[in-house]
Amino acid sequence: MRLTIGVDIGGTKVAAGVVAPDGRILGDVVRHPTPTGDGEALADVIGRVVAELCGRRAGDERTEGEENGEITAVGVGIAGFVDEDRARIVLAANMGLSDDPITERIRRRVDLPVVVENDANAAAWAEARFGAGRGSDHVVCVTLGTGVGGGIVMGGRLQRGRYGVAAEVGHYRMVRHGRRCGCGNDGCWEQYASGRALVAEARDLAVTDPVRAAHLLKLAEGDISRIRGPEITQAALEGDEGALECFRAVGEWVGLGLADLAAILDPECFVLGGGVSDAGAILLEPARSSFARHVTGRATRRLADIRVAELGSTAGIVGAADLAR
Repeated sequence: MRLTIGVDIGGTKVAAGVVAPDGRILGDVVRHPTPTGDGEALADVIGRVVAELCGRRAGDERTEGEENGEITAVGVGIAGFVDEDRARIVLAANMGLSDDPITERIRRRVDLPVVVENDANAAAWAEARFGAGRGSDHVVCVTLGTGVGGGIVMGGRLQRGRYGVAAEVGHYRMVRHGRRCGCGNDGCWEQYASGRALVAEARDLAVTDPVRAAHLLKLAEGDISRIRGPEITQAALEGDEGALECFRAVGEWVGLGLADLAAILDPECFVLGGGVSDAGAILLEPARSSFARHVTGRATRRLADIRVAELGSTAGIVGAADLAR
């Protein structure tokens, strides 16, 4: 069996695992802190986790009944722009890297073929192949985390664009002269449909209507600055009307953006991942309602299904490994 290693590099941690051809992670996931501002240090960490995982397979740490197989390649998903040749990091702002020859650095440390990809693309590929999008050849994945990321699979192929940086859906501009975005523009979709936007809605509610936000404030021990995504989700799941209102506001924006994407890409399904999607139906219901109201040709066209991602935090590992395979 041809096994591959998937490495998922985020702003704070590097996570890696050995992945079977059917998308299962074999054994435990290895985690290390992500170094910042130093491409050589990052490549060192990747080399260490690959060596550790290869050592486990070669040693006695394999669990009883775990499949045998040779590790044949390494896939790396990174939170940043990766060029068309999958050779360089164009920009990984959270790690302080730009124009970095990451693939060559890794190859000097790893005696296996290496494939580098954007982390959202890797996660989208995993969901399309093994998760909520399996069975569909036309899938758009949208990750609703601190920001909004995306990945596009059309005709069973990952769409990277001419220069490798396609599917940055979070920076589709929704509002002219809208909220300022970290990308340098204003009015980007992620300013209205992300975890950051959810928190902004909740904190604004706490300031303008503390009575309706009473439960949120209680969970935050009275400190508005401590109202964060987990507290808002908890309150919403407990039926708190103030928190539910925040999810409805964000869900409206999610559906509106999906409607625009449907007009351009016409997918069979959308898959929503990321921390905000953990709320499940609380987010899905307003998002689906907004999508159905805003999508062009809604009276006559077939509407894409909107699903919640299934692979969770392992999607980047699984997708990177499968792309390498």
